[in-house]
Amino acid sequence: MDSLRAELAALAARLIVEDGLDYGSAKRKAARRLLGERVAHDLLPSNDEIEQQVREELALFHADTQPAQLQQLRLAALALMEEFAAFEPHLAGAVWNGTATALSDLHVLLFADDAKEVEIHCIDRGWDYQAGETGHYAGRGRVQCLTLLWPLGTGQTVRAHLSLYASKDLRGALLPDPQGRTPRGTLAALRRLMQQSTGGEHPDHPGQRTARQNAPR
Repeated sequence: MDSLRAELAALAARLIVEDGLDYGSAKRKAARRLLGERVAHDLLPSNDEIEQQVREELALFHADTQPAQLQQLRLAALALMEEFAAFEPHLAGAVWNGTATALSDLHVLLFADDAKEVEIHCIDRGWDYQAGETGHYAGRGRVQCLTLLWPLGTGQTVRAHLSLYASKDLRGALLPDPQGRTPRGTLAALRRLMQQSTGGEHPDHPGQRTARQNAPR
C-alpha cells in the first residue's frame, strides 16, 4: 500500500473505531480531510486495507475495552438470531469478523419465502421497527431491511438491522470472499466461535458464556 492509501486507510479506520462510521462514509470523510477534493476511486484504500488498519487501531489503543464490548455484542447477536431462528439467520459485519466496538450495530441476514413473515413476527411480539432498504450481499440490487432496538442485557440497547432475503438467496450467503474468508456466519457457526474462544484464546474472538436475553419491549 502506498503512503497516501496507507494514510487514508489509517484515518478511515480511526473514524470507524472512534465515531462509528461505516466503511464507505469513513473512506469519503478521510479523503475530504486529507485532500479536500474529490479523489479518483483507484486512489482510495480498499475495505480490506481499512479493516486491517481497524484491527491495528483496536490492538494498539482499545485492547483493554474492545474484547468485552465484542463479547457483549456477540451475546446480543446470539439472542437475536435465536429469536429469528426460523428464518435461517446469518450474522455479518463487525460483530461477526471481530472488529466490533460499543458503537457497532448488529447486522443479520434473514431468509424467508415471504418477507412479510418477518414483519408479522415483529408485530406479534409488539416490537417497533423501521422499514428501509440495504444493498444485496452479492451486489444484486437492494433488499428490504428492518431496523429495531435490541437489548444488550445492561439496560442499554443496540440497533439491529435485519436484511430480508428470499429463500433462494440462502445458497450464496456463505460463499467465501476473494480472500477466502467467510463474510457471515450461521447461528451454529456463532455458537461454535464463542465456544472455541472461551478463555480468550484469540483476541479477535473472545469467549463468552451464552445466555438468552429478554426480547425488546
